[in-house]
Amino acid sequence: MTTATTLPLTAPRAAPLLIPALIACYPVWGSTYLAIRLALVSFPPFFQMGTRFLVAGILLMAWVAVKKHPLPTLREWRNAVVIGALMLGGGMGLVASAEVHIGSGLIATFIAVVPMMVCAGGLLFGKRPSRLELLGMVVGLAGVLLLVRGASFSAAPVGLACIIGATSLWSVGSVLSTTRLPLANGPAGFASEMLCGGAVLMLISLVMGEQNQVISHWPPQTLATLAWLYLVVFGSLIAFSAYLYLLAHASPAVATSYAFVNPLIAIFLGAFFAGEMVTGQEWTACGVILTGVFLIFRGKSAT
Repeated sequence: MTTATTLPLTAPRAAPLLIPALIACYPVWGSTYLAIRLALVSFPPFFQMGTRFLVAGILLMAWVAVKKHPLPTLREWRNAVVIGALMLGGGMGLVASAEVHIGSGLIATFIAVVPMMVCAGGLLFGKRPSRLELLGMVVGLAGVLLLVRGASFSAAPVGLACIIGATSLWSVGSVLSTTRLPLANGPAGFASEMLCGGAVLMLISLVMGEQNQVISHWPPQTLATLAWLYLVVFGSLIAFSAYLYLLAHASPAVATSYAFVNPLIAIFLGAFFAGEMVTGQEWTACGVILTGVFLIFRGKSAT
């Protein structure tokens, strides 16, 4: 998942780095789900996500300060606390928790329903979906019902509860960030969200006593450490920067097209490198969900 997405209202400009930015987003974001699972060996869910976003947020905010970009206002910091708590504190923390019980590829597929949930949440703020968007939500819901009836989710009710909570909180945060609680523009907004969300994640980690797990697994395994570093550098800094570039220089459909690609990359990597099993029913569900996402984006691009 990404941080809040405020899509540009201006026409896309020439984008010489469009292809590199897409290459950065597709494989990197698709591979973060496997990296999360690999890091779980030594870094428990909320501690892993909290340290990841705090470090990335500090580095990105330092870059903002060096470049002398405008810093967030007090109101924008307040908004970042709420959005960060929802999207990162609840959303990403529960994603990592779900991966304790369910394969990374199927988690990525379930997360593909976020555009549907955001579209539905927009109804609360007077955003009426088009017919194609409504059809996409119905098709996507059918795919989700088929997916959760599969062997993986049926055998892990705790994981299912975590991923439902994660997608719900992420969707609420996404809607609020583009309606009532906008973040600062550009990298400053992303950095403030990561800093606030990381702080919330660390607080939850402390309350849950995850520090005991960290101590018992110290020093961390080499592969887990490399996976954590990958999440900080590639997942949080490079991919987010590429996504910001896409938002500024590409159409919304192109910028958010990762929603179609990430699940497929995550399923392939999980099966190839982690031996995750995907049944025929679950593959069918993946196809139905992605069809629903496609219909929603078609509906948005037609309006």
